[in-house]
This record gives sequence, C-alpha cells and structure tokens, in this order.
Amino acid sequence: MAIQEQIQQWHELAQQLRVDSIRATTIAGSGHPTSSMSPADVMAVLLSKYLRYDFKNPDNPNNDRFVLSKGHAAPLLYAMYKAAGVISDGELMSLRQLGSRLEGHPTPVLPWVDVATGSLGQGLPIGVGLALAGKYLDQLPYHVWVLLGDSETSEGSVWEAFDHASHYSLDNLIAIIDVNRLGQRGQTELGWNIQAYAARAKAFGWQAMEIDGHNFQEIDQSLNAALSVNDRPTVIIARTKKGKGVASLEDLGGWHGKALKPDAEKAAIAELGGQRHIIIQVNKPEEQAQPVVIGNPQQLQLPTYNKGAKVATRRAYGDALLALGSAQPNVVVLDAEVSNSTYAEDFAEAYPERYFEMYIAEQQMIAAAVGLQVRKYKPFASSFAAFLSRGYDFVRMAAVSRANIKLVGSHAGVSIGQDGPSQMALEDLAAFRAVWSSTVLYPSDANQTAKLLAQMSDRNGIVYLRTTRESTPVIYDSDEDFPIGGSKVIRSSDSDGAAIIAAGITLHEALKAYDRLKNEGIAVRVIDAYSVKPIDAKTLHQAARDTEGNLVVVEDHWLEGGLGAAVLDVFAGTNSSPSYDETPLRLIKLAVSEMPGSGTPEELLHAAKIDADAIVEAVKSQVKHSLGVALHSESARK
Repeated sequence: MAIQEQIQQWHELAQQLRVDSIRATTIAGSGHPTSSMSPADVMAVLLSKYLRYDFKNPDNPNNDRFVLSKGHAAPLLYAMYKAAGVISDGELMSLRQLGSRLEGHPTPVLPWVDVATGSLGQGLPIGVGLALAGKYLDQLPYHVWVLLGDSETSEGSVWEAFDHASHYSLDNLIAIIDVNRLGQRGQTELGWNIQAYAARAKAFGWQAMEIDGHNFQEIDQSLNAALSVNDRPTVIIARTKKGKGVASLEDLGGWHGKALKPDAEKAAIAELGGQRHIIIQVNKPEEQAQPVVIGNPQQLQLPTYNKGAKVATRRAYGDALLALGSAQPNVVVLDAEVSNSTYAEDFAEAYPERYFEMYIAEQQMIAAAVGLQVRKYKPFASSFAAFLSRGYDFVRMAAVSRANIKLVGSHAGVSIGQDGPSQMALEDLAAFRAVWSSTVLYPSDANQTAKLLAQMSDRNGIVYLRTTRESTPVIYDSDEDFPIGGSKVIRSSDSDGAAIIAAGITLHEALKAYDRLKNEGIAVRVIDAYSVKPIDAKTLHQAARDTEGNLVVVEDHWLEGGLGAAVLDVFAGTNSSPSYDETPLRLIKLAVSEMPGSGTPEELLHAAKIDADAIVEAVKSQVKHSLGVALHSESARK
C-alpha cells in the first residue's frame, strides 16, 4: 500500500475516533471529548497496525496488553472498540448510563479492559507488573502499551514505575505520553516542553522518542522503532493538541471534562468530516505459545509449631509462604525492601525467579501485584503495615479492578515497641475493612498464620493479613482449622459474665486477663476474632446472649474503624443484613486513643490501656454493673 494511501486511512480512522468521542459524550451530557481527541491519531496507528490482540479471545496469553492510564479518555477507548467491531454504535451511545458497560472511566466489566483506571498515575505502574509477567514469568513476546496523559506525570508513582521498569530492563513495555499541554485548570507543569519529558525519561534509563503526535509518519516510525528496542523500556512523547480537529476546541482552556451541546456537536462533527463507519481487522498475535510453567507443584506441607513455643506471626508468614511457593508455581512474591523483617526473604532465596524486589516503592509494589494477577498469578506483597498506607489509592483502585491480590503488613500497633509511632500501623484494619469486598485477617499464633495463609492463596479480592513483630506463644495445635469468616472460642463456661473479643497480640493479653479473673471467681469467655472481615456474627451474637450483652473488645489499633467497629457492625442493622438480635448490648472498646511514643512493648500496651490490666478492669466494671442491675431488679420484685 502506498504511504499516502495508508496515511489517509489512518486519518479517516482517527477522525472517526474523534467524532464518536464527541457523539457519545454529548448524548451522555458529560465526559471528556477533548482529552479523547488529542491522542486519536496515535491510537489510530497503534490499533490498525501495531497492536496484536485477539478481541474474540481476550484471555489469549499472547495478546498485547493495552492500559489507558489517562482513564478519563474512556470515550476514545470505547470508540476504538467500536472500530475493532466488538461493540456496536448503539452501545457506544450508552456511555455513562446506568447499567452500561461503558462507564465514565474504564473497568474490567469489559472483557478487553485488564484494570480499572481513572485515578491518575496508576496505569504505568500496573503496566510494569504486566511487563514483569511477560518477560520473566510467561516468557512470551507480547508487548505492554500504556497511554498516559501529561498531567499525571506529576504523580510520584509514575516515576516509581520509570525507575523499576528500567531496573528490570522491561523492553516489552512501551509508554506513550499524550502531551496536549492543557490540564483540568490550565497549562500543565511542563506544557509542550517535550524535551524535558525526554530528559527525565532518559535519566531513568529509558529509550525516549519525541514526535509530533499528529504526524502519521512520525507516529508510524516511532511505534515501529519501539518494537525493535531490546534492552530497555521505551517512551514515545507525543506533542498533541487538546480538542484536535475542531477550531472552537483546539488547544483552548476551559473545555476539560465538558461535553458539547447538540448544536456545537453538529458543527464539530461536520468540521471533522462527518460520521464514519469504519471497521478494521486488528492484527492477532502471531505467536500461539503457552506461558512457561516455572516449577512443578508439590503437595502443600505447611510448617507446624509446638504449643507453648514463642514464634512471631511474621516468622510464620515467611515459613508458610515458602511452603506455598513449593505447592503453587503461580505464587509470586513482592516486598518493599523489608524482606528480612517480613521473612519474605526465604521465598526470595528459594524461588528467585518468582520474587520481585520493589525497594522502597509501596505504590509500585501494589501496582505490580495488580498487573501480575491480570496474568493469573497469585501475588503476595509485603511490607511494614504502616507503609502500605502509601499505596492505599492503589488498593482502592485494585478493588475497582476486581483484582485478586494478597497484602501482608507486619510490625503493626504499639506492640512493635521502641521504634515509635512513625512505624506503628494503627489505621490498617480500618483502611482495609473499608475496601470493597476485602478480607481482613489478624492471626494470633504461628499455626493459625500458616493455615490462614494457605486460604489466602485461593481467596478472591483484596486480602490483607496483619502480622505481629513480637514472638508470641503458640496456643493452637497444628491440626486445628481456621476458616475465613470464623472465630475461636478458646475459653468459655455456662456462667460467663462477659466476653472478651481480641485478635493478634491482644488475644494473649486477654488470656492473661482470663487467668486473673478466674482466680477471682469471675468467669469470662475469650473469643479469638482472627477473621476481622468477614467477622463471625453468629458467635458474637451468641456471646452477647450468653453474657447479657457484656462484651469487651481489645485491639492494638486506633479506636476508630478496627476490630471494635467490626464487632459493633454485627449488631447494627444494614440494608444487606438487618440486625436480628434484640439482646441489650454493653460493649466496651479498648483501643489506642493517645499518641504513643517509644518504650518496650509491655510498657506501650499498658500505657495504651490495652493490656491484661485494662481488660480485667473493664470486665469487672461490666460484671459489677450487671450485678447491680440484677440486685435492683430483685429488690423491685420484692
């Protein structure tokens, strides 16, 4: 085909993408037509010539991956799907309507969308995870294409991705930055200074190409050249104009996120040459290989620990992860340069080909996990629990992506001791409980940790395991089971005056309190609520009935949002699970309320009033209150 004829076809396709972006957003009455128009020329060339994707089989392991990091340009993506023949014009016009698959920003309700985007700065870090899978695990020649907006390059997570992509020599990763100069409220930080973008990328070790994003020959040449780079990732920096092709929109501020009115839409479509109905045949991948299988699955043999021994649950995490790695070759581990504390280092030593060091880059670590699970791997990502908060937006968006990732936070709570509050995760249970469809686990001993870790592997959604720095007594036999959603009643009688509900480090304080109260003739129930979400509502309701509502919840966490809140929620009616128990509730929440400092774990637990002393005092106040009510009732009857 003559080059001029090819260019004309690309031009026509690009104009269709622009027209369809305008049409869909006008009908919706909202959206981002001008942001969709600037990269349309680049996307027309990518879609029609360079992308290798079997739209009839999105699970084909040989497919290229495409991530729209600038998720607000979703109309462009959907217009591309129409041009590829996989959605109809009618569906395209359902953009942003209730029940439509074409949401305001892309989500995996569409089979060709791997991950949700829209929170800027996430697409490239997730692309790193996809590229790691392709190069080191699948060992297949597919490419990962990521389209970024220029504004989002201000996000630190983007530069974490530039750093790690270079470190791992991800020559299968190709980023395209749509430098259209205009952000939401005006000019971006660098405007059209594409040389500055290139200099930054080169400083991170990338191949950088600067092009006119509306010159089809330059676009074609850069995409072709990117495929030949074999020792580093590539970024194409495309200078474009927002609203390209319509004089009343082109390179003008004030149009971000605004749909055209019908009259303006009609004029814009006419200026772009009218509607088109082009359907193209997207090239399918030439390779039809299967991913490399790394290792042979063995029977799972979890580590076991003797009752009475003192073992940190973080140590048990490392041991169990090693066992899981032997049994499941699709388990992959990431850590944020604390693997000698989380004990992920044991997995790294045994299975280096399935371990990725993310250094001090928690956003990139979580994003890489999301990318890896797209390719059906089971990523476990660990760090100090306090520092996972750095990547919380990635966790939130992972839930929107319906991603299956396992996160492990060690060194939680005041019980870590002398390091002080900067290292103490006191918000993590609340944060992870708030994530849609998440699972939150908090084991108290080593055998329990191992059993829970095995279940995490096959659990869908965002699964969080909280581990403890301190060595704690093993209280369970190794053959005991701990189903997610359950709990363990480890002390009880027919005359319990109160129930103590705890998990992790405070469960051991609860057991100390139980012994002291028993010596004073006070019977209490002790419940190990190791499954914080989903929580064992049945056991908690039974405990409330049996103890006349006297419940004490103790946790190494702030008062807000943690285990105490989870227990209270059991007794609160919701639109999905109305309360079914009319038992009066007298619940005391023992949790950290004052900013801690440094000290020994024992000193800090006592200062926070979450140790055995505080539990004994709380139980006695409840039992005394119940006794006083009973005596008053008896007196009234007489």
